[in-house]
Amino acid sequence: MQAVILASGNNSRLHPITLARPKALLPLANETIIEHNLNQLLGIVKEAIVVVGNNREQIINIIGNSYKGLKITYKVQKENLGSGDALLAAKDSLKGKFIVMNGDDLFHRKDIEKLLKHDFCLLAKQVSNPGLYGVIEVEKDKILRLIEKPKVPPSNLINTGLYLFDTRIFDYELKISPRGEYEIIDYVSYVIDKFGFNYEIIDNYWLPINYPWQYLDAIEFLFSSIEQDVQGIIEEGVNIKGHLILGKGSVIKSGVYIEGNVIIGSNCTIGPNAFIRGTTLIGDNVKIGNAVEIKNSVVLSGSSIGHLAYVGDSIIGRGVNFGAGTKIANLRHGGENVKVLIKEKLVDSGRKKFGAVIGDNAKLGVNTSIYPGRMIWPGLSTKPGEVVIKNLK
Repeated sequence: MQAVILASGNNSRLHPITLARPKALLPLANETIIEHNLNQLLGIVKEAIVVVGNNREQIINIIGNSYKGLKITYKVQKENLGSGDALLAAKDSLKGKFIVMNGDDLFHRKDIEKLLKHDFCLLAKQVSNPGLYGVIEVEKDKILRLIEKPKVPPSNLINTGLYLFDTRIFDYELKISPRGEYEIIDYVSYVIDKFGFNYEIIDNYWLPINYPWQYLDAIEFLFSSIEQDVQGIIEEGVNIKGHLILGKGSVIKSGVYIEGNVIIGSNCTIGPNAFIRGTTLIGDNVKIGNAVEIKNSVVLSGSSIGHLAYVGDSIIGRGVNFGAGTKIANLRHGGENVKVLIKEKLVDSGRKKFGAVIGDNAKLGVNTSIYPGRMIWPGLSTKPGEVVIKNLK
């Protein structure tokens, strides 16, 4: 059997962190998003066809043509014309049954395996707010129809974007949808009418990563099961309350307090007297200085967060430099949910606490203050004492 991983999107809702890399290569717990899903497919399929677009060279260079014995084939979606168009890019390589999965969502192998007993099947999830998703109307074990974001949902079952198809779907010629795209759900509608379509309900997890805060949610979920692995140096006077993975060549200096499940990469310097709490991922070659507090955040490789800084519920790109005293606010005074301006639309994060997303190689001057939910594009700088009240592009 084969699997198709759709990893060709432009990932604009995760800008600026995905401007320099495909979303599929965002790090998780010692693996990237695409590696996580490839690991779930091991033993289920013999070949994974990865549909790529912009920045495809990065995926190809990291994954290569084989992953732990699993054959990897790449197909290019030349234009971003929707999920159906992306699947068509893989058409000529497909034979018989195949799995299709969104390349930026995380699935569990046991849920994937549940689909295999059917001819056509999708993975569904029960949610409390189905009207925000594509909802499936069902009768017994069959899907009657799929409705996109209905005002009155016919069920609480939503489509997660994981499918089992076979090549008979290509007998149907996709047409441009009202959104101006070729939609994979049109194949689903065709199969419902022609052959019948089953569904299975998730027992384990589905973690979509469409927005920056969902990336933090996925990190928190996956880190709940990490085990202690210390390969670096921990000086006397360090307190650790939780599970820590520490890479080779890294040093945690005296006075550091770690509270929570934390991964720190190789060749990092942490402290002295820093406080790292919650669920935090720190990449390779990162420097966290004296009296810095990091909470529930991702700090990617090569960044330096100088002394007297605070980073909460934030995503920091590669090579970012924090001037001393820089602080990211993550809570509104009135306690309302933090809203984030994404693609010129204000989106509710659903979180009381959400900080900032800082693009690669940004330079933050001393005593910079950043409002909750703000973004700074790669390579930009702030002046000493600057207050960032809107996105910097």
